[in-house]
Parts: sequence; structure tokens; C-alpha cells
Amino acid sequence: MPSSARSTDWFEALLARVMTLAQPADVAAADFFREHPQIGARDRHALSDRLFAHLRSLPLPDWLAQSLQSLLGPEYDAFWQAMQHSAPLDLRVNTFKAKRAAVRQQLQSHGLDVADTPYSPWGLRLAGKPSLRELPAYRDGLIEVQDEGSQLLVLLVEPRRHDLVVDFCAGAGGKTLALGAWMRNQGRLYAFDTSAHRLDALKPRLARSGLTEVQTMALAHERDERLQRLAGKIDRVLVDAPCSGLGTLRRSPDLKLRQTPQGVEALAAAQTRILTEAARLVKPGGRLVYATCSLLPQENEQVADAFGQAHRDFVPLDAAQPLQRAGVADAATLCHTGHLRLWPHRHQTDGFFAAIWQRRP
Repeated sequence: MPSSARSTDWFEALLARVMTLAQPADVAAADFFREHPQIGARDRHALSDRLFAHLRSLPLPDWLAQSLQSLLGPEYDAFWQAMQHSAPLDLRVNTFKAKRAAVRQQLQSHGLDVADTPYSPWGLRLAGKPSLRELPAYRDGLIEVQDEGSQLLVLLVEPRRHDLVVDFCAGAGGKTLALGAWMRNQGRLYAFDTSAHRLDALKPRLARSGLTEVQTMALAHERDERLQRLAGKIDRVLVDAPCSGLGTLRRSPDLKLRQTPQGVEALAAAQTRILTEAARLVKPGGRLVYATCSLLPQENEQVADAFGQAHRDFVPLDAAQPLQRAGVADAATLCHTGHLRLWPHRHQTDGFFAAIWQRRP
């Protein structure tokens, strides 16, 4: 084991690397450890824990603290305390292959402390941060790591089995997989993203999941001309838009240092463009869902309200209703002014926002 002084030197060097803000903290840490192979696995784990605890403890920038204080009022202190803790490890059970109770029992048989999530009908929450990749449930595609809040977004899409469904900003495809399991591998599911690299990460997950009715496509941009053939034909469109990610501060505490008001303004403009283009795909009578993992109204209510004002053929729907139809307990407490509004200190999920519209027939 290294001396305390050596550990301190490593930590200070690691922190200095991260605080340049040239890379996300987890990427910077991974690069640092590759450059220092003499640091053993146990020490890497301890240094990472210390790093992220330190990043969580830093005061929010004034602009962000003021915005959240105006939103939360007397709840702000509870929010800040929640931000000092790491997020739980949530799993989504692949109900195309197995039922939640059976998977929970299987994980418990491997000695894991696991319980049902309080809201998502597919979710399991693990105590600690156990390694999952060697578990049969993971190898067989019975589970995927996915925050409970992200799982709830899929309930708002509420696809029918033979629908045409688009996950417009699919990323690595966590919600694509959840949508496909809901649809029982029927209908047609499209996963679009402007990053081919992120979509490539979906391929092994698709293979484990057993889903076959999924088509991926890397877009050049949100107005990619290949989208024209789908205009007005899609039953359900999910836009989980690129955002500041400030709802994930427990996982990525450096985000509060990496974002700026100017950056949020630019993101809101991009979100508006993406939502407008995605809406063109929705058929008359179809559903559009806009979501972010941001806490800020600039990326959430303001984008949704502006879209609604500019597109009178899209009628807003109450987000609580599909949650209630899915059997979500206390669905109304997850919503505000008709939108899904999740907060870490209230719901023990990442921060999420979602708005729903139906296109007029």
C-alpha cells in the first residue's frame, strides 16, 4: 500500500487534471490512471471516490445556485444535501425476456441487495455498486443499467405493439431498448442519433436483448434529408434532447463547473430546432414526447411552451395520465403543470423533465 503522502500526491495531481475542465471528470480520471499504471485497482477506486466526493462538495456557480433557489425555494437545502451523495444503481428488467420478480430473485441468489423501484414497473435498485458484467442476468440480456427516471420517460411514449416509433436522439439506446421490450418486438422502432459512435454502443445491447425490430441510423444533422420519407408517418416520436445534464449532478458533479448561462442558451436553441424537426415525423393523431435530464426551465418548460405556441396542431397532454395507466404509484406527485418533473431530493431519481403532445387528427 502506498504511503499517505503518496496518496495525497496522486489525489492532488488527479484533481489538477480534472479541474482544467478540458474533459469530463470520468474521462480525465481514466486517462490519468492509464498514465499511472503503478496505481493499483484498490487505490484507483479510493481516489475516484475521493475525487467525486470533492466535486460534489464544491459550491454551485452563482448563476446556477440562484436559478435553482428561485425554482425550489425552501426545498433548496434538501436538494443541495441530496447532491452530496452518489446516485443509486438502478436496473431495468427486460420484460421481453423475463418478469421483474424472477430477475429480482435471481440477483438476490447471487448475494445482491436488490429491491423494486418505487415508480417504474420494470425497475430494480441495487445497494452499493456491484459489478454486473459477469452475472448471468446481464449476459443473458435480462437487465440493463438505467436510472428509474429514464425508465419513466418510456411510459409517456406509451407505444402500441404494431406502431412505428422513433427514438430521435437515441444515444447508446437505453430508451430504445425499453421501448422495444414494451412493444414485445413488434411494429418498427427507429433509433436515430447524430453520433455513429454512440449508436455503435447499442449493437451489443440489442444482441443481448433479443430485440430484432430495431433500425439504427446516424443522422448528419436534425434536418437530414433521409428523414423526409418518414414525415407524417410515425405513431410515436421521443425526443430525449441533448441538454446540460444538470439533472445528473450526483453522477457527474463536474457538469456544474462546465456549464455556463451562454451554453444553456445555445442548448435551448438547439433543443428547439431538434424538437421542431422531430415533430414533422409525427402522423395526425400521433404522439410527441420531449424530454431532458436538465433541471432548468430554459431547457424545459420554456422550450415546451414555445413549441406549443408555434405549433397549434399539437395539443398538450397531461403527463400523469399515461403514468397512471401504467400503474405508477402516486403518478400525480411526479408531475407539475402537466409535465413530468423529477428531482433527486424528492424522487431519488436523476432530474428529468418531459412534455407530451398529440398531433391533431
